[in-house]
Amino acid sequence: MMDTTSSPLSLQTQKTTFQELPEASPKPYKKGIVATLMGGGLFKEDNYFVSLLRSSEKKALQELKTKLKASFEDSPSDASMWGIPLLGGDDKADVILLKFLRARDFRVGDAHHMLMKCLSWRKEFGADTILEEEFLGLKELEGVVAYMQGYDKEGHPVCYNAYGVFKDKEMYERVFGDDEKLKKFLRWRVQVLERGIKVLHFKPGGVNSLIQVTDLKDMPKRELRVASNQILSLFQDNYPEMVARKIFINVPWYFSMLYSMFSPFLTQRTKSKFVISKEGNAAETLYKFMRPEDIPVQYGGLNRPSDLQNGPPKPASEFTIKGGEKVNIQIEGIEAGATITWDIVVGGWDLEYSAEFVPNAEGSYTIAVEKPRKMGASEEAIHNSFTSKESGKMVLSADNTASRRKKVAAYRYFVRKSSTI
Repeated sequence: MMDTTSSPLSLQTQKTTFQELPEASPKPYKKGIVATLMGGGLFKEDNYFVSLLRSSEKKALQELKTKLKASFEDSPSDASMWGIPLLGGDDKADVILLKFLRARDFRVGDAHHMLMKCLSWRKEFGADTILEEEFLGLKELEGVVAYMQGYDKEGHPVCYNAYGVFKDKEMYERVFGDDEKLKKFLRWRVQVLERGIKVLHFKPGGVNSLIQVTDLKDMPKRELRVASNQILSLFQDNYPEMVARKIFINVPWYFSMLYSMFSPFLTQRTKSKFVISKEGNAAETLYKFMRPEDIPVQYGGLNRPSDLQNGPPKPASEFTIKGGEKVNIQIEGIEAGATITWDIVVGGWDLEYSAEFVPNAEGSYTIAVEKPRKMGASEEAIHNSFTSKESGKMVLSADNTASRRKKVAAYRYFVRKSSTI
């Protein structure tokens, strides 16, 4: 008989001091754009309950409905988005209408104009059927440049964006070489967004927006300026309030210049959603908003796209490793003949890792399952398994004694008992 068990475990830490390394005196600095935005996440998402609106906002919502009804008096069925009739008078319609109103600070005329332009664009662009399209030649971008993967702790689907691959000039020319290629890329990028919107609830109190994570590592800013501006403009004009938080990771030194380029296109409400993470801090930042099993392995998480074929990701346990500390994760109660499988990751690694099996019986030798080795900053989560010949415990060690820096980490495991009892 085979089953999954949850064995008792303990987590031990060993501290090492840095007496030989005196603290450096802090240097005065001028607070720049990155430092200003580093706190980020000041935006508080709306719940879309009409009963909680101010009287002026309720009035604006009713006025927008009246204007919209007059605009589609002869063809009310055309007033629809994401399969939701905007003149239906239900909660889902209210959620969409409120998104447009908030994007224009409840100025009814401006919100109505924006909504009408968006409906026209969706019809002309074919946004409602874009999920059915196949984009030959862009398959290599799937799961690399823009993709939906996992959720944040509040249930928002997460869209990742990484344009570093376009530092390769041949790749850049293949995707953005002329206007037709750029149009094709924009359609593909809209498809990715529409895929995420498809899982939103569109109901008061529900999940009504996405999380955007943008990796700026190796991004060729000059070459992508035209494409970036078009994507930004297209999304702001036609997908108002669809992003609850914008997280920028691996932000390089030139971000202030990049931000200055984008800033004129951004509203203050949009800027309040920003979270900025400098290079090397991606895992630490993402762990604040997402569970490790939902974060891609390349960013210090345990989420591999192939794992999703077996259903939702298995939960993981988070922990931190302080500078000068060694952590031993002890997974006890492993029976003879059982197989233990584990995943472990440390955000940024840059420490020593090892795994050993310690038998319960006196006189038995400890088995080095994975010998101590230095794990570099670019390495991904470890996935391994071990079948024990006798009862004992597995010890996973993460040695951060050579570093001053605290690191976020996560692990998970399951034990499969022997089929021969």
